[in-house]
Amino acid sequence: MKITKDLYKGSLALLTDFYQLTMAYAYWKSGKGEQEAVFNLFFRKHPFQGGFTLAAGLDYIVDYCKNFKFSEGDIGYLATMKGKDGLPVFAKGFLDYLRDMKFSCDIDAVEEGTVVFPNTPLVRVKGPLIQCQLLETPLLNSINFQSLIATKAARINIAAQGEPILEFGLRRAQGIDGGLAASRAAYIGGCTSTSNVMAGKLFGIPVSGTHAHSWIMSFETEIEAFEAYADAFPDQSIFLVDTYDTINGIKNAITVGNALRSKGKEMAGIRIDSGDLAYYSNVAREMLDEAGFPDAKIVASNDLDEHIITSLKGQEASINVWGVGTKLVTAFDQPALGGVYKLSAIRDGNGNWVPKIKLSQQSLKINIPGLHTVKRYFSKGKAIADMIYLESQELNPHAALIIDPNDPTRRKRMMPAYYQEEILLKPIFKKGKLIYKLPTLVEIRERVQNQLNSLDKTHKRLVNPHLYPIGLEENLHHLRMELVLKSKPSYNGNESEK
Repeated sequence: MKITKDLYKGSLALLTDFYQLTMAYAYWKSGKGEQEAVFNLFFRKHPFQGGFTLAAGLDYIVDYCKNFKFSEGDIGYLATMKGKDGLPVFAKGFLDYLRDMKFSCDIDAVEEGTVVFPNTPLVRVKGPLIQCQLLETPLLNSINFQSLIATKAARINIAAQGEPILEFGLRRAQGIDGGLAASRAAYIGGCTSTSNVMAGKLFGIPVSGTHAHSWIMSFETEIEAFEAYADAFPDQSIFLVDTYDTINGIKNAITVGNALRSKGKEMAGIRIDSGDLAYYSNVAREMLDEAGFPDAKIVASNDLDEHIITSLKGQEASINVWGVGTKLVTAFDQPALGGVYKLSAIRDGNGNWVPKIKLSQQSLKINIPGLHTVKRYFSKGKAIADMIYLESQELNPHAALIIDPNDPTRRKRMMPAYYQEEILLKPIFKKGKLIYKLPTLVEIRERVQNQLNSLDKTHKRLVNPHLYPIGLEENLHHLRMELVLKSKPSYNGNESEK
């Protein structure tokens, strides 16, 4: 099909929401297009009611920004758009501006595989207002989904207690790119392999798979199917045993396993895809051990997630390998992360940064103003708190106070003499030029494990995790409250107090 063949060739500048372009046009028309601004990408709540989130998707952002340009085809399409008055939506001068525009922003971001927390910036974009605005949708598209799936995979990995997890959700994924991005993020989060062959080719992820029930059903008998599969793959035979009767399927797998052994080969294991997984895995383990196959793996599948795996672990199921599909790649119990992208500062005519605040009836949705960044504190190798602070602000060298942005009564004093520190936002682009060396997928995956190891186990609980301390440095907290009070109508005289 032409659409799938050509989808990712050429410019992706139109992979955005229409209102980004209408705002860009209005900025241009009002003369604000080149005014320098700062936007932050962050989220407000952890997904899955968890205690941590993994940042993922930066590689996609780098690729997008390196190639950010409006093609002649893009300009031609925008020129065809008409308003309700029948006139072009966009003036020719604006379209010429887009055609000639070169990406020139600074981008700082937490590295892929970093454990992150609510309200802290994952990506900070600084540059011309139009460019910053046009990057909102593609950045959110990449970060939101891949961070969500990587986090889900990490939770499943925690539940599986380090046992191999095979990701095979492509058939249930949301389209081609949804499947590819999910496979990449799942591998980052801890899955050991994917069934997605294209993801294997594009990203270098190990590929694995066995066979389906249709393979068994295409033969006259189950044992004939096992024999034919063993003949084709004598060194990696895993037999799906629940097509007709699970117990009989295990017996047939043992029979074929013995035939393989007579040829100097070993049966790799069996897979159970239905029924009572705890019961049948324990029966299978007993049968396999008695037959002399103690090393044969038992693979389980069938709509697994971290909660079902935890339950099966609690029942002492004899499962060695976990096949996870739908509930991983679709983030079944929470289909979106909910990351947002907000303006936090704009440079005035004198070159000064003016902090910007966005108010809401919900305090959770009040943004953090100014040109800020985030620092993580460690003690004895464990992450103990994150501090959001203004880059221009001189910090207390003896003890910085951090204040929870959603609950000012939650405060923590950070003593530099007792802690180690790390700035989490790393320079990625400088004036449009890539200055960051992208890590390999294996390195990102290793970073995930190191990051999770740095968290106390209470923050990694799947249910009711302990709250990790995140706070605004006290000067930033005071600035935020000052701007909130100044901006509220009841405090500036536009509305009488009640």
